[in-house]
Amino acid sequence: MYSPDHSPLGQASAYPQHYDPTLLFPIARAMGRSAIGIPAKPPFFGADLWTAYELSWLDPRGKPQVAIAHFTLPCETPNLIESKSFKLYLNSLNSTHFESMEAVRERIRADLSEAAWRASEHPGTVGVRMLAPDQFEEERIAEMQGLLLDRLKVECTHYEPAPELLTAALDEAPVEETLTSHLLKSNCPVTGQPDWGSLQISYSGPQIDQAALLRYIVSFRDHQGFHEQCVERIFMDISARCQPIKLTVYARYTRRGGLDINPLRTSHPMPLPQAMRTARQ
Repeated sequence: MYSPDHSPLGQASAYPQHYDPTLLFPIARAMGRSAIGIPAKPPFFGADLWTAYELSWLDPRGKPQVAIAHFTLPCETPNLIESKSFKLYLNSLNSTHFESMEAVRERIRADLSEAAWRASEHPGTVGVRMLAPDQFEEERIAEMQGLLLDRLKVECTHYEPAPELLTAALDEAPVEETLTSHLLKSNCPVTGQPDWGSLQISYSGPQIDQAALLRYIVSFRDHQGFHEQCVERIFMDISARCQPIKLTVYARYTRRGGLDINPLRTSHPMPLPQAMRTARQ
């Protein structure tokens, strides 16, 4: 399977002039998961929720069409999709004629599904939902709900993931709460460019020390990892150190190249969050 070192990231790329599904670059999830001790069958559910704001094609008469698209890649797919390759692939549709928006949706769904499930014995499909311009007003701008950790005055000294910072009241009665932070930052493992995100952590179980959790979130500031891998690391660290009964970790990253990536990992089956974007996105 392809490795990040061979992806289009950090390389000069020609602007695609023709439809080309081979531009999609899958990266095996197992590569990142093995590094943090995630077994072949991960202990979580969830999906990577992508939004594309720069999607266009030509109708049969050659008139440009535009749309916003939401993509749902289940976390059980063997591969994630490298984001620059995704952008290049979407650009390859710009000068391609399609009979309808539904034809575009089906083409994208088939191509993404093939890349995400490549090398799998039991391939599945990727969710694709597209909004035409007369539906743009349906797009919500909202903020993640929960108690904001950033209000706390804490001293931060760790800028690489430090799970040892996490603590919880393991000998006290369990609680249920949702906590948020806008201070999540990590870096692309290939280019070193910063990735900015907001984080929501919902759990039931021993009460997590909020100041410790905030310092832990800040500790990703110099870490190099893909969005999906960072969220999975956070899920695994909180699970191990704080022993929640239930846990959901959800991040919304600011967009790059017209795409945002919003991974969600949860200990239990649950409905996916309603499509939205935050003010920073």
